[in-house]
Amino acid sequence: MIKVLFICHGNICRSPMAEMIMKQLVRERHMESRFAIASCATSREEIGNPVYPPARAELARHGVPCERRGARQLTARDYEDYDLLLCMDGMNVRNALRLLGGDPRGKVRKLKSCIGSDGDIADPWYNDRFDIAFEEIDACCRALLEELA
Repeated sequence: MIKVLFICHGNICRSPMAEMIMKQLVRERHMESRFAIASCATSREEIGNPVYPPARAELARHGVPCERRGARQLTARDYEDYDLLLCMDGMNVRNALRLLGGDPRGKVRKLKSCIGSDGDIADPWYNDRFDIAFEEIDACCRALLEELA
Protein backbone atom coordinates (compact mmCIF):
# COMPACT_ATOMS: atom_id res chain seq x y z
CA MET A 1 0.00 0.00 0.00
CA ILE A 2 1.23 3.49 -0.91
CA LYS A 3 0.62 6.04 1.82
CA VAL A 4 0.43 9.69 0.75
CA LEU A 5 0.15 12.69 3.09
CA PHE A 6 -0.65 16.16 1.70
CA ILE A 7 0.56 19.11 3.77
CA CYS A 8 -0.29 22.82 3.88
CA HIS A 9 -0.29 25.56 6.50
CA GLY A 10 -3.70 25.13 8.14
CA ASN A 11 -5.14 21.91 6.67
CA ILE A 12 -8.42 23.58 5.73
CA CYS A 13 -7.86 24.55 2.05
CA ARG A 14 -5.10 23.16 -0.15
CA SER A 15 -4.10 19.93 1.57
CA PRO A 16 -7.67 18.68 2.13
CA MET A 17 -8.47 19.63 -1.47
CA ALA A 18 -5.51 17.48 -2.56
CA GLU A 19 -6.62 14.66 -0.25
CA MET A 20 -10.17 14.65 -1.64
CA ILE A 21 -9.05 15.01 -5.27
CA MET A 22 -6.55 12.17 -4.94
CA LYS A 23 -9.12 9.94 -3.22
CA GLN A 24 -11.58 10.63 -6.05
CA LEU A 25 -8.99 9.81 -8.73
CA VAL A 26 -8.10 6.57 -6.93
CA ARG A 27 -11.80 5.66 -6.59
CA GLU A 28 -12.37 6.28 -10.31
CA ARG A 29 -9.62 3.75 -11.07
CA HIS A 30 -10.88 1.27 -8.46
CA MET A 31 -7.50 1.41 -6.71
CA GLU A 32 -8.66 2.21 -3.17
CA SER A 33 -6.97 -0.87 -1.71
CA ARG A 34 -3.60 0.30 -3.04
CA PHE A 35 -3.57 3.73 -1.38
CA ALA A 36 -3.94 5.44 1.99
CA ILE A 37 -4.41 9.18 1.56
CA ALA A 38 -4.63 11.90 4.20
CA SER A 39 -3.70 15.52 4.87
CA CYS A 40 -2.44 17.70 7.70
CA ALA A 41 -1.08 21.13 8.65
CA THR A 42 2.26 22.50 9.68
CA SER A 43 0.56 24.98 12.03
CA ARG A 44 -1.79 24.55 14.96
CA GLU A 45 -4.04 27.49 13.98
CA GLU A 46 -6.94 25.49 12.54
CA ILE A 47 -6.74 22.20 14.47
CA GLY A 48 -10.16 20.57 14.60
CA ASN A 49 -11.70 22.91 12.05
CA PRO A 50 -13.52 21.53 8.99
CA VAL A 51 -12.56 22.13 5.37
CA TYR A 52 -12.98 25.83 4.59
CA PRO A 53 -16.38 26.42 2.87
CA PRO A 54 -14.98 27.94 -0.36
CA ALA A 55 -12.66 24.92 -0.72
CA ARG A 56 -15.62 22.57 -0.20
CA ALA A 57 -17.61 24.54 -2.76
CA GLU A 58 -14.81 24.29 -5.33
CA LEU A 59 -14.56 20.54 -4.82
CA ALA A 60 -18.34 20.25 -5.23
CA ARG A 61 -18.21 22.25 -8.49
CA HIS A 62 -16.01 19.49 -9.86
CA GLY A 63 -18.03 16.61 -8.41
CA VAL A 64 -15.41 15.73 -5.80
CA PRO A 65 -16.94 14.62 -2.47
CA CYS A 66 -15.57 16.30 0.63
CA GLU A 67 -15.42 14.07 3.69
CA ARG A 68 -16.18 15.48 7.13
CA ARG A 69 -12.89 15.91 8.93
CA GLY A 70 -11.05 18.19 11.28
CA ALA A 71 -7.68 19.77 10.62
CA ARG A 72 -4.69 18.20 12.35
CA GLN A 73 -1.02 19.03 12.68
CA LEU A 74 1.87 17.04 11.22
CA THR A 75 3.68 14.84 13.75
CA ALA A 76 7.01 13.04 13.76
CA ARG A 77 5.05 9.77 13.62
CA ASP A 78 3.71 10.75 10.20
CA TYR A 79 7.21 10.38 8.79
CA GLU A 80 7.17 6.71 9.71
CA ASP A 81 3.56 6.17 8.66
CA TYR A 82 3.63 7.73 5.16
CA ASP A 83 5.69 7.05 2.04
CA LEU A 84 5.29 10.52 0.53
CA LEU A 85 4.78 13.84 2.30
CA LEU A 86 3.73 16.37 -0.33
CA CYS A 87 3.78 20.06 0.58
CA MET A 88 1.94 22.86 -1.15
CA ASP A 89 4.73 25.44 -0.93
CA GLY A 90 8.28 26.10 0.18
CA MET A 91 7.26 27.41 3.60
CA ASN A 92 5.34 24.17 4.20
CA VAL A 93 8.47 22.20 3.29
CA ARG A 94 10.61 24.20 5.75
CA ASN A 95 8.04 23.90 8.53
CA ALA A 96 7.51 20.18 7.86
CA LEU A 97 11.24 19.52 8.02
CA ARG A 98 11.40 21.40 11.32
CA LEU A 99 8.50 19.40 12.80
CA LEU A 100 9.88 16.11 11.49
CA GLY A 101 13.48 16.78 12.48
CA GLY A 102 14.69 16.33 8.91
CA ASP A 103 14.06 14.08 5.94
CA PRO A 104 16.68 11.31 5.95
CA ARG A 105 14.75 9.14 3.45
CA GLY A 106 13.76 11.85 0.98
CA LYS A 107 10.01 11.58 1.53
CA VAL A 108 9.24 15.32 1.71
CA ARG A 109 8.78 17.30 -1.49
CA LYS A 110 6.55 19.92 -3.07
CA LEU A 111 3.38 18.68 -4.74
CA LYS A 112 4.28 20.53 -7.92
CA SER A 113 7.35 18.31 -8.26
CA CYS A 114 4.88 15.78 -9.69
CA ILE A 115 4.60 17.96 -12.79
CA GLY A 116 8.31 18.76 -12.93
CA SER A 117 8.04 22.15 -11.26
CA ASP A 118 9.63 23.65 -8.16
CA GLY A 119 6.76 26.13 -7.91
CA ASP A 120 4.29 26.69 -5.11
CA ILE A 121 0.53 26.23 -5.06
CA ALA A 122 -0.64 29.65 -3.89
CA ASP A 123 -2.79 29.69 -0.77
CA PRO A 124 -6.38 30.51 -1.77
CA TRP A 125 -7.06 31.65 1.80
CA TYR A 126 -5.16 34.82 0.84
CA ASN A 127 -5.93 35.23 -2.87
CA ASP A 128 -9.46 33.70 -2.98
CA ARG A 129 -8.53 31.77 -6.14
CA PHE A 130 -9.87 28.38 -5.17
CA ASP A 131 -10.45 27.68 -8.87
CA ILE A 132 -6.74 28.03 -9.67
CA ALA A 133 -5.74 26.02 -6.59
CA PHE A 134 -8.11 23.25 -7.69
CA GLU A 135 -6.73 23.18 -11.25
CA GLU A 136 -3.12 23.04 -10.08
CA ILE A 137 -3.75 20.44 -7.38
CA ASP A 138 -5.82 18.32 -9.76
CA ALA A 139 -3.06 18.35 -12.41
CA CYS A 140 -0.46 17.41 -9.80
CA CYS A 141 -2.59 14.60 -8.35
CA ARG A 142 -3.23 13.17 -11.81
CA ALA A 143 0.52 13.21 -12.53
CA LEU A 144 1.22 11.68 -9.11
CA LEU A 145 -1.23 8.85 -9.72
CA GLU A 146 0.42 8.12 -13.07
CA GLU A 147 3.81 8.10 -11.34
CA LEU A 148 2.63 5.70 -8.63
CA ALA A 149 0.21 3.45 -10.55
